[in-house]
Amino acid sequence: MYSGVNFMKISTKGRYALRMLLDLAMNGNGTYVSLKDIAERENISKKYLEQIVSLLSKSGLLKTNRGYQGGYMLAKKPNEYTVGEILRLTEGSLAPVSCLDTDINECQRVDGCITLPVWKGLYKVITNYLDGITLQDMIDNSPYTQGDDYYI
Repeated sequence: MYSGVNFMKISTKGRYALRMLLDLAMNGNGTYVSLKDIAERENISKKYLEQIVSLLSKSGLLKTNRGYQGGYMLAKKPNEYTVGEILRLTEGSLAPVSCLDTDINECQRVDGCITLPVWKGLYKVITNYLDGITLQDMIDNSPYTQGDDYYI
């Protein structure tokens, strides 16, 4: 039975940013890739990707080149991007509860909150997990990028 509780969900922006960066990691090969090509391969609206590109470029995750042969390229190697870094950029905090969104917990109940250790523990697991996965890890562990096998 659904109780109306909101669970942490990664937004479309976060999921698409991750897919875009993975696409660049797999298809860039040191060259600039057009947004049109990424949009077609990933089946994502080019307009939506334009919004994401702005955020990723400003943060230094992407290199951009305008004009002929223009497009986008990763600013670092795929093993230097973590999923956690990408999602924090697009989602803001990954904290499971609002009182952990900032370094200083300003909740009035912080000193007597019996549930706080649970949320801190969950946050630590989420952070450690997502910060422990790089774009290169995702590529290396994908059944879609290994060998010539056909997958349905």
